[in-house]
Amino acid sequence: MALNMLAELEAFAAVARKRSFVAAARALGRSPSALTRAIQALEESVGLKLFNRSSNTVSLTEAGECLLPHAYKMLELQREVDEDLAGLSGLASGWIRFSAPEVLGHGVLPRLIAEYCERYPDVNIDVIFTDEIIDPAKSKLDFSIRGAFPQSSDLIGFPLWSYSRHLYAAPGYLERKGVPDSIEALESHSLILHTAPRILKEWNFRSEGQAISFRVHPKFRFSSGLAVFQAAMAGVGIARLADWMAEPEVEAGRLVRVCPDYKLTSSSGESPQMHAVYPAGNLPLRVRALLEMVRGVGESPKYSCGTTQI
Repeated sequence: MALNMLAELEAFAAVARKRSFVAAARALGRSPSALTRAIQALEESVGLKLFNRSSNTVSLTEAGECLLPHAYKMLELQREVDEDLAGLSGLASGWIRFSAPEVLGHGVLPRLIAEYCERYPDVNIDVIFTDEIIDPAKSKLDFSIRGAFPQSSDLIGFPLWSYSRHLYAAPGYLERKGVPDSIEALESHSLILHTAPRILKEWNFRSEGQAISFRVHPKFRFSSGLAVFQAAMAGVGIARLADWMAEPEVEAGRLVRVCPDYKLTSSSGESPQMHAVYPAGNLPLRVRALLEMVRGVGESPKYSCGTTQI
């Protein structure tokens, strides 16, 4: 599409939004006369009048109403092309807005974002760290990172990494309270339950084809996954944790896997997965580049959660 046509469509869309040539010119940083010439050129090109003009008001004609949604689509397509080409040249710019579980803000994402911004210094990043489920479409985010199990929805999934969950406790806690020798023995222990995004009534265990459903009676309930992790590290009790978070602490001697022959799954036996979701549509290259870096977290030893390496 010719550049002058895009400039004319930009002028047309701005006047349609502002309902004023002067306000639209101010928003675009152009003179009212230049904006008027652009609209006149577009009307000559399509052969139809696009605006009804009076001394006090500017309104769309029927032809203008018809053209407006197509103008928005063409301008959005041009924006995506510009972003992708800028990304290929290392000149990506603009904002990336997303949400992520709180635990990823403890070491993992800050270091990854620092690395990303070395490559794309003109990109700004806005992160909401929360364990609650956020709909990126409703919250006007580029994507949302989630753990556990993907939910069916109108959102598009972007797999990051798979993982397993096990029970863990600090050595000091097990010295005081003893080591449970069965799932049933957990009844006499201080259990830490993560309550976001929902409160679980049961933990489902799997081991060599054996399935056990255990009714959880927690002593502690935390809405923060990071708090659950830190409480286990502090010797508060036994917690259900992701292996990518906890196993480095096991290697360092700061955590012990409890009931090591079992892993925790969904009720149907599925293992969890870190994933991102985003509204329908193509992701700008700058966003996809960041997601590809996040995808590498589960395989890379250079990002840390807590005090040790993943």
